[in-house]
Amino acid sequence: MDIVVFGAGSLGSLVGGLLARAHDVTLVGRDPHVRRVREAGLRVTGDVETTVHPDARTEPPAGADLAVVTVKAFDTDAAADALAGRDLDCCLSLQNGMGNEATLATALDAPVLAGTCTYGARLTDPGVVACTGVGEVVLGDRTGGTSEPAERVGAAFDEAGIETTVAADMPRRLWEKLAVNAGINATTALARVENGALRDGPAGEVAHDAARETARVARAEGAELAADEAVAAVDRVVEATAANRSSMLQDVESGRRTEVDAISGFVAAGEKATPVNETTARLLRAWEHSRGLR
Repeated sequence: MDIVVFGAGSLGSLVGGLLARAHDVTLVGRDPHVRRVREAGLRVTGDVETTVHPDARTEPPAGADLAVVTVKAFDTDAAADALAGRDLDCCLSLQNGMGNEATLATALDAPVLAGTCTYGARLTDPGVVACTGVGEVVLGDRTGGTSEPAERVGAAFDEAGIETTVAADMPRRLWEKLAVNAGINATTALARVENGALRDGPAGEVAHDAARETARVARAEGAELAADEAVAAVDRVVEATAANRSSMLQDVESGRRTEVDAISGFVAAGEKATPVNETTARLLRAWEHSRGLR
């Protein structure tokens, strides 16, 4: 399969690198990372060790069988604009936050699938990405139900050795993913700790409370996500990616804007009372404001 990965940061580079073991992959990102990949290939280290040689560029190609979008939620509009008019058979969002799939579907003349990914990833140098935890990719029709494009994409991921599940309940799973992100990303970013620090203790309690609140909002929106299911999902990801520094923590450490609006902020914007998510969102926004990032 001919695959373009739009957003070759940590996760995009890891997913693209793993896919390149079996498919023709083009990474779309920024220099100096993509330049180094063009010159010497992409080296994957950590829990997966491999070196692959995908194409790498700063603009997407004219077309592909599949576009995998891994940009930050606040860059989804720009990704949709960049991919609009390209000859794509299918698009898969593996992004954090809610609403990304609808934004892409509005702009693209191709089916848009929803997905979640619990692999841990961290760019360590230009041309090098560390896999800090082997997780799973779950994908399917963004509105739920079965989907031939989802089956085809799932088979391609399987062929590349990526742990993959094709699911018929993606709307619920997106809420579960939001609960995981609200629990892990915001908490680790504020406490400046790796995911494994949430196994127990006060940080873990905050993560669990944030996940419970997300589940409550999900149920109000018609998604069947119980509080204990949301907490269990947080614990599974923490265990699988204990050594990982969450994407939001990496953003804070690098002085970059975070995805707080699409995660904790999205939960706090619901009609249900969500004091933990509201507090973490306010603190992260305050940090961004103090650095001129919003």
